[in-house]
Formats: sequence, structure tokens, C-alpha cells
Amino acid sequence: MTKIGINGVVRDMTAEEEVKYEEHSKQSIAEGEVTRQAREDNIALKASAKAKLIAGEALTEAEADTVVL
Repeated sequence: MTKIGINGVVRDMTAEEEVKYEEHSKQSIAEGEVTRQAREDNIALKASAKAKLIAGEALTEAEADTVVL
């Protein structure tokens, strides 16, 4: 059983609490993965925009949105 501490009292989680805890943990991991992927995509988009600017090529709208002046 998983332990839980509430107001300084440590006890075993009920089966229902454990299920909710596991679901919350899985959801948090999934949200973290989505956030990490979005961050990586943004970095790749900025790199692409920079390379196109250096080469004098036209940017896509998404690339232009990443450029901060």
C-alpha cells in the first residue's frame, strides 16, 4: 500500500485513492511529454527560420511568427 500524509498523520491510501493517484501520475507524465515536444518543435522552427534568413529565403508564416525584433 502507498502511504499518504495529511495534516501530519501518515496512513495507507485506500484503493480508490491509489487509483486516482496513478491516473493523476499518468496524466502528469503525458502533459509533460506534450510540453517537451512543443518546446522541441519551437526550437526546430526557430532554427529553420534562422537558416532561411541567413540564406535569404522566404519564411513561412509560422517561422515569421517566431522571429522577435
